[in-house]
Amino acid sequence: MKYFFLSYLFVAAILVSAFGFRGSKSELPPLEIIPDMDQQAKIKYQAASDFFSDGRGARLRVKNTVPMGFDIPTKPAADGAKPARVAFSNGLSYYDTGKMGDFYGDGLPTEITGDAAVFNDLFIKRGEQRYGIHCAICHGASGNGKGVTSKYGILTAFNFQQPGNTDPANAAAFRADGAIFDVITNGKGLMGGYGGNITLRDRWAIVAYIRSLQLAAKESGATLQ
Repeated sequence: MKYFFLSYLFVAAILVSAFGFRGSKSELPPLEIIPDMDQQAKIKYQAASDFFSDGRGARLRVKNTVPMGFDIPTKPAADGAKPARVAFSNGLSYYDTGKMGDFYGDGLPTEITGDAAVFNDLFIKRGEQRYGIHCAICHGASGNGKGVTSKYGILTAFNFQQPGNTDPANAAAFRADGAIFDVITNGKGLMGGYGGNITLRDRWAIVAYIRSLQLAAKESGATLQ
């Protein structure tokens, strides 16, 4: 029994000497048995650093670089050649904005239809995939505006399958291709913009897929549910 108490006192002395009494103060750094990554070899944003010669922790991008988006270009940019279109852009063309002057355009841009390798069944499939990820939850799998969110008290999204949806003269139901593209990019009403999440080509792929849904419904003679 004597040895038990001696051992107990010895362990207690070790603990007190290592951690101190509860509430005690010390200018020494704490003893971290499990550091939990509290101390990391990193540089926070907009912070100085002596590691680099310019004293800045944040590094400037390489000169003349442009964002690629989500896809790696299939062809390298040749010296002196015009660079390929990037996945995201703030240009002023119909391909970039969905507008022709002050009005929304209709029909897919030549950057899509002029490339046989892009404008094919795989392009529509890509639109179906992107639509399923970003749009179907509100607009419904068929585009009828009755997505999952409509079951939880959220206002019904736009119905692409309402009567007159393919008639440009029907202002209430019809949306030009450029108008759909613009809403995807910038949002409208309760819908936020996806311009920073979906590439230019994928936005047009979604537009093409919505048109395929409308065409399928028109050919079947009934609104898809």
